[in-house]
Amino acid sequence: MTLAPPTGKLLDQISVGVLTSSLPREMIDEAIAQHGKQAKRSDGKLPPHVMVYFVMALALFGDEDYEEVITRLAQPLARWGCWEWEAPTTGGLTQARQRLGWQVMETIFTHIAAEPVADALTRGARLSHLRMVSIDGMILEVPDSAANATEFGYGGGAASPSAFPQVRVVTLNECGSHAPLAAALGRGGGGKGTGEQSLARTLYPRLEPDMLLLADRNFHSFTDFTQAADTGAHLLWRVKDTLELPVLEVLADGSYTSLVMAPKLSKKQRTDLIGAARHGRDLEATKARRVRVIEYELPDRGRGGPEVICLITTLNDAIAMPAARLAQAYHERWESEGANAELKTGLRGPGRVLRSHKPDMVRQEIYGYLLTYHALCALICAAATEADTDPDRIKFTRTVRVVRRRVVDPAAFSP
Repeated sequence: MTLAPPTGKLLDQISVGVLTSSLPREMIDEAIAQHGKQAKRSDGKLPPHVMVYFVMALALFGDEDYEEVITRLAQPLARWGCWEWEAPTTGGLTQARQRLGWQVMETIFTHIAAEPVADALTRGARLSHLRMVSIDGMILEVPDSAANATEFGYGGGAASPSAFPQVRVVTLNECGSHAPLAAALGRGGGGKGTGEQSLARTLYPRLEPDMLLLADRNFHSFTDFTQAADTGAHLLWRVKDTLELPVLEVLADGSYTSLVMAPKLSKKQRTDLIGAARHGRDLEATKARRVRVIEYELPDRGRGGPEVICLITTLNDAIAMPAARLAQAYHERWESEGANAELKTGLRGPGRVLRSHKPDMVRQEIYGYLLTYHALCALICAAATEADTDPDRIKFTRTVRVVRRRVVDPAAFSP
């Protein structure tokens, strides 16, 4: 990835606000009302809408304590009439976070993430008419409290457990902007329904027919592939080299048509399905699906030889979507890994443990990180699109530093 410093245009956009401009007050108030979290008193020191911005600011200023973070926000919010400033204590801020809960932050994130960030002019965002999205997981470590340990568990297994409890987060991201479109949270310490595949399953209903979902081989199973395909979205997934992929027809571009089949079929059932497919007969959707297979090699990257990549896709037209074009598009999948690295390292900081000691506050904090990261991605994407450059060329870590400096400026908050 080629990186470049933020442009002057990016600085101009920061000046209209990274928190308030990306997250309208009206949307916050609706989510607060939906969950019955309105302020009990009109003269309360820490109204719930201020706490939403505060939780986002905790992600932006991960090194600072509560009182320093609220001080950074106080003057701009007061200037625009969002808050009558009166210095709260750390205990008061903790109680206000608990009153807000995590469901409000989840609802706000769901609403804000539902809208596309990249548009038709954003470089690297689309393959023809399809909006490229990818899915990937990450692990976040949380304080070693009894409540967090019980709720989230430790990674690494009983033989070598992790030093801290862990939360697994699986995100669906736009490839062009890196912005998260949806997220699922689960135990990092294992347990039924908490692995990456299980969490990803809860995100597939968010797919739309104009999307092309890119996924790594760890996400593939017949059940997951069919569930994602049934949303109407197109798929371009890597699969393990142990997957049986019978050749039905070799196409002019070197790809070939094949079947993916349910895992518990007998050898005879598989043979019958292959024969039916070769004769053009209809297949029972719960047993088999037609796919197109693209295989290619990556040069030796110090792993003892070239790496073989095997992709399956629902894009069957080899003329409109030739194999080389799809192979190139698949490598945009690493944008999800890059996005998670940006959130974990560029925003949160390398090796940093989250600050919340109770599970509900952990969830709230994670959604605060997702909202703040989404705001930063939207900011970068808008600036890059206007400059007709790929958002990847704007360095994320430098953007974070600039935003941290400018967010305390009263001019950086929109009225």
